[in-house]
Amino acid sequence: MQQMTRRGFLETAGLAAVVPTATAIAAQSGGSARGSASVEKNIVYGKAGNTDLRLDIYKPTNASNKRMALIHLHGGGFLRGSKDALADRVEPSVALGYVAIPIQYRLASEAKWPAQIEDVKAAIRWTRANASRLGVDPDRIGVVGYSAGGHLALFSAGTCNRPEFEGKNGTPGVSTQLASCAAYYAVTELTPQHDGKAHVLLPDGSDAAAHRAASPITYVAKTSPPTVIFHGTADVTVPIESSERLFKKFREVQVPVEFHGFEGVPHAFDSNPEFAKSAAQLLDFFLDRKVLHPRTYPPFGEGGGARGGRTGA
Repeated sequence: MQQMTRRGFLETAGLAAVVPTATAIAAQSGGSARGSASVEKNIVYGKAGNTDLRLDIYKPTNASNKRMALIHLHGGGFLRGSKDALADRVEPSVALGYVAIPIQYRLASEAKWPAQIEDVKAAIRWTRANASRLGVDPDRIGVVGYSAGGHLALFSAGTCNRPEFEGKNGTPGVSTQLASCAAYYAVTELTPQHDGKAHVLLPDGSDAAAHRAASPITYVAKTSPPTVIFHGTADVTVPIESSERLFKKFREVQVPVEFHGFEGVPHAFDSNPEFAKSAAQLLDFFLDRKVLHPRTYPPFGEGGGARGGRTGA
């Protein structure tokens, strides 16, 4: 394979850095962007020992039923962070018609791995069990994660309904199947050579097998849900190469995937409201095509598409 620069790789894949200028498609057909939301705070979705696990619910005002829900997972290196920090980040997707659910999961200082992923699974089960009350389609629940939260989003998407990661928190006997995953500048590999965060989650002296078992890239498979990846090319906290390797793995197993590299921006670039809106629009466009209204496109050059086609002479 010909050696390419990073920018060349992204552009060849049709994934050069993009800041969309057109209005994205709303989350449901006939829906329009909504600039305000109703908010419920600190809802208990499970219990771990004496700890209440809590989430927030952001719903578009006047929302119809059967909305898609996006469970949001904060970053912070597994040692810090809060669902409350995601209020501004979820606003663009709520404005586009999604129900956003930021959750609090146990940090590594509170509980060792796999407690964090067990909490995420509990939140997925709770959301599905309460779909009717939330106005959510139980078959359209996705995850969105940022940095360390991106690790958890990818991990939950790759291990749907696997007993060893389900835990006992929250609503028992409910599926943790996901319809989609979005990973922002995610930690994808917990091997020592790729990421120094392995020691945060895993006990000292953990072997290579334990590192692989805690790495989301290990679980990428044909059964993975459609996934979209966002990363800044100037990220020095979690270098973009981790997302490039992940993207290639998804391509190898032929899972619907998009990779959007934002040129010249650092880690947590979406703390800038304009970048947050741009990424939300890209995510919305991806979900519309791959989850909400999926369609199969003919190979380029075969003329099978309906748009622009002619009939007759």
